[in-house]
Amino acid sequence: MEPLAPTDDAAVETFWRATGGTGPAPEAWAFGDHADLADELLALVLDGTKTATASSLWDVEADGDPVPRVGDLSILLDGAGAPRALIRTTQVRIVPFIDVDAEHARLEGEGDLTLQHWRDGHESFFRRTAVDPRGFDPAMPVVCERFELVSPTAP
Repeated sequence: MEPLAPTDDAAVETFWRATGGTGPAPEAWAFGDHADLADELLALVLDGTKTATASSLWDVEADGDPVPRVGDLSILLDGAGAPRALIRTTQVRIVPFIDVDAEHARLEGEGDLTLQHWRDGHESFFRRTAVDPRGFDPAMPVVCERFELVSPTAP
């Protein structure tokens, strides 16, 4: 697995301006923890399949990142660190891992779209990437975020 490439800040600024953005560019980030996963999940966003994501609230807090809010914009990067999409957060819910529902799993657009696939994949991911020393727990709070593709425009 190839690690995620560093963000090209100049390319992010150019992309932001090309989308009509003014002022400072929003946060730029890639899905997942390696280049192939970032590219795979980005492709799902670009084809309209993936309209949601989830993160460990414990890790968000441990990293000192803000919890997403409705209306937030983000620039999505590919595995090489290049900006490829602009998304807008449309809904944020924080629920225990075990209470993430089948609809959210389906909206994440991954695998066979089932809740079981989501749980298996996300438990593995959260265990592998935990920043907070609490690691993974079925009762841990998960930030369930829905978003819309702003640019390039959704199919």
